[in-house]
Order: sequence, then C-alpha cells, then structure tokens
Amino acid sequence: MIRGIIFASCYVYSPTGSGAASERSRLLRALLKASDAHFIFKYAVRVRQQVADNSALAGFLCPNNVLIPIPGSAPPVAGAVSVAEHLALALLEEGLGLSIWRGLHRIYAVRKSATAAPGSRPTVGNHYDSFAIEPVTELPQQVVLIDDVVTKGRTLLAAAARVQEAFPSAEIRAFALLRTMGFVQEVEQLLDPCIGEIRWRAGDAYRTP
Repeated sequence: MIRGIIFASCYVYSPTGSGAASERSRLLRALLKASDAHFIFKYAVRVRQQVADNSALAGFLCPNNVLIPIPGSAPPVAGAVSVAEHLALALLEEGLGLSIWRGLHRIYAVRKSATAAPGSRPTVGNHYDSFAIEPVTELPQQVVLIDDVVTKGRTLLAAAARVQEAFPSAEIRAFALLRTMGFVQEVEQLLDPCIGEIRWRAGDAYRTP
C-alpha cells in the first residue's frame, strides 16, 4: 500500500455543527452532491482564484496536471457523469489541468460512507479491491486525483495505490473541494484552503488536517 499522498481542499464541511457556518456547509455539500454542473463550475472559479492568490492553494493545481476523477461508490450507469468528473471538467476549463484521464473505474459497488454506520464503512482495502485501471501506453508525470468530499481519505489513498501501480514514476496528489470536519463541533467559515496529507498507518487512512 502507498505510504501517503499530499492533498488539498478549499472548503470545510461540518456534519453536526449547529452554527450558521456549519449549516451553510451542509447546504454546500448537498448542492455539490446534486451534481449541478453550473453550481460546480461556480466553485471551480473560486478554486482558481485561490490557486492564483497568495493562499494555501497557490500553485497546487497546475496547467500540466493530468486530472483523474474518483469514481462513485458503484459502477456508473451508461452516460452518467459523476460529481468528481463534473468537478474535474470545471477545473480543466479554468486552466487547472492539462487533460482528464477516465481510466480509473469501479468494478463493483462499495457501501457509501455517508450512509454507513461507523464500523461498517468501506476500508482502504475494500476501495482498493473495487478499483481497476485501464491499460495505458503513456505515463503522465503529474497526476491529481479529483474528488468532491474527503473524510478520512480512504478512497483517495486506495485510488492513489491503484494509480501508482499504473504510473510508477508519476507524482500523485489529490484535491477535494470539501473536507469533512467530523471531530470539530463548529466551523467558523466555509472557505478554509489547506494542503495536508493522507497517510497509511496501522491499517487505515489518517488525514491531517
């Protein structure tokens, strides 16, 4: 298993906070999960502004990155576009990537973490086994995995392990628009860009911050 990856996120999400910012974060997540392309594009513009400004995201998403959207929890219905792919397309349109590679797939469904009890959420190994990579002839040098929400980081870590097998010399990083703040009672603001790390430790994924 890959030891760890660097990740970035732009906004925070509080599942249980009671304040106004926490309530807005839950609305933001709900709108994101609805996969509205216009809404997602609006937030991709804000991500580009954060990358361009002197923020924590400055320089993280670059025009020469190959963007790999993380598949949903189940194999896709023909013609469907996942939230992560909508986000990757919007980021690409904003000049924050070179191209999109859709060669990472789910070959069977895993339980959705959002609806699973804490003890029954998919492990890194469950995600890893459910992913497959299409055969490739060209190896990108800089890869950014794109997801809508990161919680512990199990999905991203498992995806990174699969991608590393296909692209052993590539630099692999990850970006999620939202990061879950499950152990924080309250968040003060939604916009909170950060760069952190997801590491493989003691058989599980650990995200900081």
